[in-house]
Amino acid sequence: IWCSAAMQESNWSPHNWILHSGQSCNDMVDKFYKPQPQKEQKQSHSPQLARRKLGTVADHWDSNGCNGGLLAKTIQTVTEGEGGSYYTWLSTDFPILSDTKLGAGKLLLQPLGLALPHYADSAKIGYVTDGTGLVGILLSGSSEERVLKLKKGDMLPVPLGAISWWFNDGNTDFSLVFLGDTSKAHNPGNFTYFFLTGAIGILNGFSSEFLVTAFGLSEEETTKITTSQPGAVIVKLDDQQQMPEPNKNGNEHMVYNTEIARPDVDVKNGGQLLVVSPKEFDLLGEVGLSGAVVKLEKNAMYAPEYSSSSAFQVNYIVKGSGRVQIVGFNGQNVLNETVKSGDLFVVPRFFVVSVIAGEEGMDWFSIFTMQKPVFSQLAGNTSAWKALSPKVVQAALNITPELEERFRSKMSMNATFFPPSN
Repeated sequence: IWCSAAMQESNWSPHNWILHSGQSCNDMVDKFYKPQPQKEQKQSHSPQLARRKLGTVADHWDSNGCNGGLLAKTIQTVTEGEGGSYYTWLSTDFPILSDTKLGAGKLLLQPLGLALPHYADSAKIGYVTDGTGLVGILLSGSSEERVLKLKKGDMLPVPLGAISWWFNDGNTDFSLVFLGDTSKAHNPGNFTYFFLTGAIGILNGFSSEFLVTAFGLSEEETTKITTSQPGAVIVKLDDQQQMPEPNKNGNEHMVYNTEIARPDVDVKNGGQLLVVSPKEFDLLGEVGLSGAVVKLEKNAMYAPEYSSSSAFQVNYIVKGSGRVQIVGFNGQNVLNETVKSGDLFVVPRFFVVSVIAGEEGMDWFSIFTMQKPVFSQLAGNTSAWKALSPKVVQAALNITPELEERFRSKMSMNATFFPPSN
């Protein structure tokens, strides 16, 4: 992603060079999952035979390294210095990102840290996990910069090609996570940034002749413009440097604070769910995504569910820990892991996910690759099992009417969250 000159002039990690990943999970599914017309055969109760008839998709998911590939516990450092750090989950380490055309990064700015003006080849949503700070954003086609004051819980869509800068004007660290759509990116699965200035700035790529003509300055002046900022990506400003004040009412229609918004679901001792779509927040329509924040109480369960609208989902653990299970093709458990703050996991389309929080509870931020995601639950008062007729459930599960009745009666009156039983 970054030029070699910048790697020599600043503190860069070689992991920034994105290698072209090999065959993706989707490629493998296309290659191996090609059901052929079958002659009618006698019914078999063998799960192994049933899986062979279905194309054994899950076996190829497992054997080609995608099992466990839904969870990323390793994040690569792109740059770090006095002003702050930027980290990314690389698709070479986490191939599911390129398969699903998703991307993820994390920005941490120390006091007086400035992320230099830039734009990216991906639409994304920034979510403030800690601290306060400023962002200046210039939307594509606009001639007016908006300067916004951000705080914990703020959600800010950054549309494709929008120019932005980020600054920590506080006394504590200011950190954000970015999750987004990389379907139009140079390297699907990764955000590529284009900086206007600094050691890897766009201005450095043009000759003096072009710059003199473009800006109407002398050659000496253009040299100063292109060489006076030796830093790259993130710099620390002098405490005497003045920065713009936030626009009055600037956050309106630009920022959505999830901390003060009323949750869609709120279960005592269970948890809270807030889903934000363009219906609630217009600017999300510019990035083609929707977002959610989940706060799961200690030892509570997030009910098994799947996206019935065919959305991919990427989740960042903001706080706490818990256990995540995901079930995919042919009833195979493709993820069964303990996750903690800082981890990232992806839920493929139609896969079923459930979470049980640890002793500290667990909070996470999610995005969905659809503006109006729809979810179907497999437990609780909105469960598909509860909606199906008793005779169908009895026949499908091959159980007695008595057990079917008990199964139905035990469906929790809660939706989405189940408090701990003790």
